[in-house]
Amino acid sequence: MSALTQSLSLPLFHPNLAAAVLLGIDATAFMDIVALLRQRLLGIASLDYALVGRWLGHLPRGTLIHRPISHSAAIRGEAALGWVAHYVIGVIFAGVFLALAGPHWLGQPTLLPALGFGLLTVLAPFLVLQPCLGAGIAARQTPQPGTARLRSLFAHASFGLGLWLAGMAATALPWHAG
Repeated sequence: MSALTQSLSLPLFHPNLAAAVLLGIDATAFMDIVALLRQRLLGIASLDYALVGRWLGHLPRGTLIHRPISHSAAIRGEAALGWVAHYVIGVIFAGVFLALAGPHWLGQPTLLPALGFGLLTVLAPFLVLQPCLGAGIAARQTPQPGTARLRSLFAHASFGLGLWLAGMAATALPWHAG
């Protein structure tokens, strides 16, 4: 177990939990910064997380698939719910990544595993979120599926890059003994 994992461990929890929280929040924030820059500099809109919140808000009411989500009734607090879910999913993805990469990755973060995992996470929107929002598998029912797919791939690649950058930043923390 690395010094970072030991320092960030929480009692009664898996030793990588705190590291997953740190990496997941940082990687998701990096993904959001990249999305914001793409929007401001290139005019490329990113996912409206209020729609994710709307989808989640309709789940307890028995609606899994919307046709499309924009035609479904708004849910109170959907934007906040969507953003919280976005970061929770980032933490979950980071935890899965750490479980797959092994404890040695925290000691010496490398780009390729993190970037590859980030690209792999695009399966979640392709196979779950987009179909449930009414866009079809891999956005095939959107006006420009190829563009939507590339945007998703780019967003998830930026998450992977964010995992690596967060891992690199964590090695600079005073308690990290690599």
